[in-house]
Amino acid sequence: MPIDPYILLLLATVGVAALFPARGAVADVASGASTAAIALLFFLYGARLSTREALDGLRHWRLHVTVLACTFVVFPLLGLAARGLVPVILTHPLYQGLLFLTLVPSTVQSSIAFTSMARGNVPAAICAGSFSSLVGIVATPLLAASLLGGSGGGFSADSLLKIVLQLLVPFLAGQLLRRWIGGFVTRHKKVLALVDRGSILLVVYTAFSQGMVQGIWHQVSPLRLGGLLVVEAVILAVMLLLTWYGGKALGFVREDRITLQFAGSKKSLAAGLPMASVLFGPQASLAVLPLMLFHQMQLMVCAVIAKRRSHDPRPEVTGAEPAAASRTAVGTGTRSG
Repeated sequence: MPIDPYILLLLATVGVAALFPARGAVADVASGASTAAIALLFFLYGARLSTREALDGLRHWRLHVTVLACTFVVFPLLGLAARGLVPVILTHPLYQGLLFLTLVPSTVQSSIAFTSMARGNVPAAICAGSFSSLVGIVATPLLAASLLGGSGGGFSADSLLKIVLQLLVPFLAGQLLRRWIGGFVTRHKKVLALVDRGSILLVVYTAFSQGMVQGIWHQVSPLRLGGLLVVEAVILAVMLLLTWYGGKALGFVREDRITLQFAGSKKSLAAGLPMASVLFGPQASLAVLPLMLFHQMQLMVCAVIAKRRSHDPRPEVTGAEPAAASRTAVGTGTRSG
């Protein structure tokens, strides 16, 4: 089972923040750089995301609506249900982070990779990830405002304004300028991917430095972390089973069920970390911990499932199924986002 090298980098960044947290003037500089990095991240998200390709995918709307419902309805309901575990298994700050985890959009890259490995509907996975990213820019902050409220690490009208300025405005600017800079972004996607990851590492360092300075980590014990892992494993298992068997109940063909399972059961670390930094402020270190753990867990479990699905016997060709499969691919294009 794979260990994401980027998770190791994130953990190393957390270690550096624990040993050498930013203080005083250095903390001010790091905070300003983190704010700029978040704006740059969402500008690049907007510049990379092909809205035309995503909208073309609406021709297979049933699958995409189902993925969105899993991401922004079913996941949050499971997060709300976990409220009953406080304070026996989870502390309130850990629960806030767990609930936030259930609100972030789905992944793009890993959903596509696992769908391809399992011989699923890759064009639909591309569109599903694109839709989730687009909807998440608005839905995640609104859900956080509604479900986390004033207890969400200082969430307030000021936080909502920060979200608009740091996330939504750069994203829309990237979309508007995509016509002129889209080619440059595509040609230099490997270099810009390093910029993405470096920006997120800076966000993580700043958040965990603030947590260290304020003594937040004294609130987390190994027993609480173990409880959090168990809760996340249960949530992931429920979503994997629900997306697979629910897809069958809804009449989706095998390729679409694979797309639904991988796109509907995952959460985006790249989108969630910057959002948490804006939403939770000094409390962001505990807020992103559940997301970091869930990210690695979903990669390990989905890699095993995708490998097993790749060995499934190919279904016999019937008159109805090719027609259904062809409808799923209509209007989709190359990878975006």
